[in-house]
Amino acid sequence: MFLPALAPLLIFIAFLLLLLVSLSVPIIKSIDLFRLTANASSSILKSSASGSVTFGVWGYCVSALKVSVFGSDRSMSDGQCSKAHLGYTFDSTVADAVGASSIQNAISRTTTAALLLHPLAAALAFLTLLVSLFILRRGSNGTSRLPSALTTGLAILTSILTTIVFLIDVIVVAVVRGRVHKASDSLDLTWGNAVWMTLGAAIALWISTIGAMCGVFGLRSTRKRTTNTY
Repeated sequence: MFLPALAPLLIFIAFLLLLLVSLSVPIIKSIDLFRLTANASSSILKSSASGSVTFGVWGYCVSALKVSVFGSDRSMSDGQCSKAHLGYTFDSTVADAVGASSIQNAISRTTTAALLLHPLAAALAFLTLLVSLFILRRGSNGTSRLPSALTTGLAILTSILTTIVFLIDVIVVAVVRGRVHKASDSLDLTWGNAVWMTLGAAIALWISTIGAMCGVFGLRSTRKRTTNTY
């Protein structure tokens, strides 16, 4: 009975991960889908410039543009974040921060609108969590077969949706990465922690699905063995 009892804990972990990803940049600045960084240097005047932009589900945050001349560091602009909204593009603010106007068409608002599935997955995981808590309560016959069956159904739906969300994250970041590298050689795009958090949530949900299934079929086997004993 260990796996069925473990299912609610795994679903809670998955819900927490999905919730945090749903509140990523610009809401929680430490969680992002990808980071765009620009580093330019010149032997003339021994100068260099660097800037970065982090992107999340609801927008982006621009770091301060730093310029170094003869070893003297200066910040040319203050960091700022976009307003939280669904679907975004590389506007002039982002282009200016990384010094590449050619990337403004590298991402579309329609593409990023698919990121809406993150909060939907989190909401469905929360519903699954509520149902799964009834697994911990045994009925009059000492079983929790019905809650296990309901949890199994919801967990399968949530697992599928979360897996789709992870694949969308991978596709969006990969497409943007390809377009950015094609547009400029001085830009670097790195994967954010939100992508791997979504993957972790998907894995936890699939394992919890197996645990809930054990609560259905395992309890049935237990009942049969009890009946045969008598």
